[in-house]
Amino acid sequence: METVAENTNEQYAAKAFSAQSVIFDEIYSADTIVNYKRERVHAHVLQYLKPDAYVLELNSGTGEDATWFAGRGHKVHATDIAEGMQQKLREKAAKHNLANLISTELCSFTQLDQLKNKGPFDHVFSNFAGLNCTGELDKVLLSLPPLLNKNGIITLVVLPKFCLWESLLLFKGKFKTARRRWFSKNGAKAHVEGTHFTCWYYNPSYVINTLNDSFNLLSVEGLCTIVPPSYIEHFAERHTAIYRRLKKLEDKLKQSWPWKFIGDYYIISLVKKP
Repeated sequence: METVAENTNEQYAAKAFSAQSVIFDEIYSADTIVNYKRERVHAHVLQYLKPDAYVLELNSGTGEDATWFAGRGHKVHATDIAEGMQQKLREKAAKHNLANLISTELCSFTQLDQLKNKGPFDHVFSNFAGLNCTGELDKVLLSLPPLLNKNGIITLVVLPKFCLWESLLLFKGKFKTARRRWFSKNGAKAHVEGTHFTCWYYNPSYVINTLNDSFNLLSVEGLCTIVPPSYIEHFAERHTAIYRRLKKLEDKLKQSWPWKFIGDYYIISLVKKP
């Protein structure tokens, strides 16, 4: 029964993001904090990315990250469950003359055993909480080792169970939003383009413990712990000087306790054991 429910939830998520694919880049491409988040993720992954790497991307969306990897000479196999997102990605790859470095496959990250292209890959990458759309993250994580080369690396960007900025919304009377992660054992409801689906939240310890037998931790850093999340709209534009100071402070504290655990997201990288 759980698998049936899980598949149904993924179908709803696929429908939602396929519908949003038409306007996704228009909504987010010019957002200052969204661009800050992506730059942070890219800076993190560059620490561990091998030259001429072969990257498996999960929940690849419209291809912002796939084209970034390919633009630096890396080869990317970009997977997603939303056909609309995959179409936008292919269009973007062609536009930037990167189609020779980017392949696509419509596949859920909960069904990676069914991938037609099984690599092996040097790096598995998942950005901006796509993996929070499953209540079976353990299943996803445990399917990764066979897809990776020796000393292969995983970099994931995940929503944790506590976000400081989100909790502060209590003081603005937004009780439901402020508390949605706290009691999310059975997931929290989300909706995109009028379609509802469920999200789950996972702390870094969940990822580390699930992969303990086959991976060693490289690093964890918080993202939007001190810098406000992008859903606090136009903060960077309205408070330019404060935003710059918060960026500097977050850069200094991003790998320190408790800041690496209480952001809107965390970025985690692990390396496959020999």
